Amino acid sequence: MTAPALRTYPAAPRTDLVEDLHGHRVADPFRGLEDAGSDETEAWSTAQDDLYVQYRTSLGTAGPFATEVLTDRLSALLGAGFVSPPAWRGDRRFFSRRVGDQEHAVVVVVDGDTERVLLDPIAIDPAGTTTLDAWQPSKEGHLVAYQVSSGGTEESVLHVLDVATGELVDGPIDRARYSPVAWLPGGEAFYYVRRLPPEELPQDEAQYHRRIWLHRLGTPASDDVEVFGAGLDHTNYYGVSVSRDGRWLIVSASAGTAPRTDVWIADLTASGLETPSFVDVAVGLDAQSGAWVARDGRLYVHTDLDAPRGRIAVTEPTAPGVEHWTTLLAEDPTAVLEDVAFIDGGGADTTPTLLLASWRRHAVSEVSVHDPRTGERRPDVFALPGLGSISGLATHPDGGPEVWFSYADHTSPTSVHRFDARTGRTTLWAAPPGLVADLPDVRAQQIEVTSLDGTTVRAFVVARTDALDDDGRPLATAPTILYGYGGFQISLDPAFSATTLAWVEAGGVYVVANLRGGGEEGEEWHRAGMRAHKQNVFDDFHAVGDHLVAQGWTTPDQLACWGGSNGGLLVGAALTQRPDLFAAVVCSAPLLDMVRYQRFGLGVTWTEEYGDADDPTELGWLLGYSPYHRVVDGTAYPATLFTVFEGDTRVDPLHARKLAAALQAATSSDRPVLVRRERGVGHGGRALSRTIALTVEQLQFVADRTGLARGDA
Repeated sequence: MTAPALRTYPAAPRTDLVEDLHGHRVADPFRGLEDAGSDETEAWSTAQDDLYVQYRTSLGTAGPFATEVLTDRLSALLGAGFVSPPAWRGDRRFFSRRVGDQEHAVVVVVDGDTERVLLDPIAIDPAGTTTLDAWQPSKEGHLVAYQVSSGGTEESVLHVLDVATGELVDGPIDRARYSPVAWLPGGEAFYYVRRLPPEELPQDEAQYHRRIWLHRLGTPASDDVEVFGAGLDHTNYYGVSVSRDGRWLIVSASAGTAPRTDVWIADLTASGLETPSFVDVAVGLDAQSGAWVARDGRLYVHTDLDAPRGRIAVTEPTAPGVEHWTTLLAEDPTAVLEDVAFIDGGGADTTPTLLLASWRRHAVSEVSVHDPRTGERRPDVFALPGLGSISGLATHPDGGPEVWFSYADHTSPTSVHRFDARTGRTTLWAAPPGLVADLPDVRAQQIEVTSLDGTTVRAFVVARTDALDDDGRPLATAPTILYGYGGFQISLDPAFSATTLAWVEAGGVYVVANLRGGGEEGEEWHRAGMRAHKQNVFDDFHAVGDHLVAQGWTTPDQLACWGGSNGGLLVGAALTQRPDLFAAVVCSAPLLDMVRYQRFGLGVTWTEEYGDADDPTELGWLLGYSPYHRVVDGTAYPATLFTVFEGDTRVDPLHARKLAAALQAATSSDRPVLVRRERGVGHGGRALSRTIALTVEQLQFVADRTGLARGDA
């Protein structure tokens, strides 16, 4: 059954506030909802909680969307778990794994034939609200540095663990959010990233001002030596690595999420650990670059400089500048270079004998084999299990003939495979660790759509095989979810999704759109959907939705859109620009007030992606699509479910509160506008049970509003 209409909404604190911003008259009637601590905001939020409970009580879902049934099905689909490629340190290997109903992945170490769990977030916090944010073994594998945070805050605290005993030997070190750890040989010290103390900073900049520090084990963090970052952009994110032999320190910096990376290198044998003398590798260029010194002692650079889809250049670390680079692996005109791995004889034999390169061609992975000296492509066939996605090309730090990588596609959970250069064969290394559920008979296909300006946009469509004809066309319209992201150069590649399979199994269609702003087609594709060009992303999304309707996949009464974070902005724009196209919207942890977004959370780091509202021209871009500012009284808006997380330190829940209030006040439709609020979690990682509970409620909402729950679609 369909839940009854909700005709009254909680009164929101509202004013007639209108500001003149660079000549624009900008209304902000619900600004009071920005203050999460005010009595008015809490009263409104509590009333929204009650309204959401009222809606769920009225649902009466049955069949595959009954809460217990759907929970069990998602649990079964997720029961296959997850396993990562191995991180080798000598004969010891480390990997992440989640089995069955484990709430969080654990870190496992294998010594010979002995396997044991080294890090388990549930052992640290049985309540499940602590997440393992990162971990890094020392070069010898006798120590592991790891970072944890609680309550969804992502405010990582760094610790060091003795692998043999499991005892803590260092830490805690706070302010280590988004910190890489670069161990020095011997494990007595490492470089890492840490913010300056908040008392030394303006209040609104306390979460920025990172520096690279040298930490020596067993000494207080207050004694750490600052080695890099002073005087640079206060929003910089830093990367740091140390070559296997401990000689070369490489540092990278990006201002916020800008698609530009500066890279430096220092010879630690010449300058000392505390005072490295840095030399430019790629500095001040409008390009992204990553560099490393390989086992053969040469400096390799993965860059999009003069190659928007990526290339590999090589030089000597003693002559690291761009003028010395030689292109080893040239740009492919239709595929994005993802990763490379060198194969050699292992041990003292450091001369590369083979180069593997992984590519993303229209979002589908492939691997090629090359001569490591010339880059010439060899005819060797590198077989992947299907049309899916691979992650990483992991090698042993001591070299050798093997490369490991993970693989997944729409119907295959993540597994790990190994390529052996001695045989030229690729074999399964580690199957999904849990029980793989019986999967529905589905077909995944890629379609092409023409966007408003003539650009070809691709999308993956997943549907039950018995709902398609022999050519893969739909036999009838069906309730359909359209998912997208379109930002920050993030690519939506084929992936195993319990959400997708549960929806499709019940008779729906699930579509993932590869929009401009993402990374599917390289940096030009990204830039075609950022800053002044952000509207292209929304036009692409609308074009895919219109195509699905025109080709008989669905109807506007059966079509829902779904997105989170930047994808929440996407669907916020969709519901305010094309309310006629969608019956329902799931908008999770979204950005929605683009006039004030940079004042909250990590917003100031995103101005290179969206634009700076303090700049008159860029404010015009933002006002052109800002969902909160495009709400029009008397419009029949789609049913909308906002899902927000009180621990979110990236995207403040105020965005969802403000747009929810605006839609509730403006809509002429009896379709509900609801807010689902969750405490104790944030923007990123969460326990499995919380993930399932959230997904159950999101799917039930969409099934209710598109007719799939009724079986009358």
